[in-house]
Amino acid sequence: MRLLILISTALIFSLGLMMVFNTSSAEVLDRSLNQSLHYALLKQILYAVVGCGCAFLVWRIGYDHLLHLSVPLLILGLFLLLLVFVPGLGSSRGGAKRWIVIGNFSFQPSEFMKYIMPMAYIEYITTRKEGVISLKTFLKIATVMMVPIMLVAVEPDNGTAAVMSAALLPLFYVSGIRFKYWALPVIILVGICAVVAFQLPYVKARLQVYLHPELDMKGKGHQPHQAKIATGSGKFLGRGAGASRQKLTYLPEAQNDYIAAIYAEEFGFLGILVLLFLYLLFAYGGFSIAMHTPASSAQLFAMVITFLITFQAFLNLGVASGLLPSKGINLPFFSQGGTSLVANITAVALLLHIAQKNDEAKKSHT
Repeated sequence: MRLLILISTALIFSLGLMMVFNTSSAEVLDRSLNQSLHYALLKQILYAVVGCGCAFLVWRIGYDHLLHLSVPLLILGLFLLLLVFVPGLGSSRGGAKRWIVIGNFSFQPSEFMKYIMPMAYIEYITTRKEGVISLKTFLKIATVMMVPIMLVAVEPDNGTAAVMSAALLPLFYVSGIRFKYWALPVIILVGICAVVAFQLPYVKARLQVYLHPELDMKGKGHQPHQAKIATGSGKFLGRGAGASRQKLTYLPEAQNDYIAAIYAEEFGFLGILVLLFLYLLFAYGGFSIAMHTPASSAQLFAMVITFLITFQAFLNLGVASGLLPSKGINLPFFSQGGTSLVANITAVALLLHIAQKNDEAKKSHT
């Protein structure tokens, strides 16, 4: 399974590198920007090297020792999430304060918090001495988990906050938290929020734009509309590598959240099937590692890493195809995004370390 994870990740990243260069260089030429054609490509490769360095570090530490450090890491992560609001340190882009900038270096703390928050939960749930978790204990856990989610939502980064929240649900289920403690309140809360939201004029307007993006072509409907055109115009085999038309001004900054739409335009439905197959291979390998792991902490950790990466892929591809509203979620290993790439590569290293420990344990028992 380790080989399956490595091959699928490497192939997705390689395809992503090609598309990052493809889309970013076209934008430089089309807008006559004073920037190297290879700038985005080299930047993506640099972040991949940094990610490999972090991967080597966590491999040496080990997933089990890292879980023991999860509470200090959670505190550090909360501190960093607060720093994004500090003038001079936090950087605002598009009205959102999600980045910490130190000189020419910037990073997004929430990308690491996606993994740190579940780690803290796993460490607590697998080391506690009590039996069945009471409602009081669960409420304490939920309160702690809500702090980073709320900080990310305030930035605002609703997409990442939603991913962080979603990561907790399978953990609650697999770790045996009583259904009535979390599932019923979530269902009721979602229902109430939906009823209230649909009474608000701006929510109705956003829903209209989601269903009919052509109604706001100069605003929030522009990118979803152009992404649909790009995806549909690729047909079965695509226009061919480098032949996208939507990447020329029509779909700005396509190398980020909507890179899959340009990929679909150039490589068609067949290309998208290949990409989906690679993510499915990753999911199969990751969940297989989790299922064959005897240690409960490693099992939960492998599961949540696999879930986070594949769930983000599902959200991004759903947005690019117009099935889901825009959430600002990167396509793991494929889209341009430095901090996201570093965090995901580090997470894959932890997944592989869990698999190695499984193999060593099997050999010792034979």
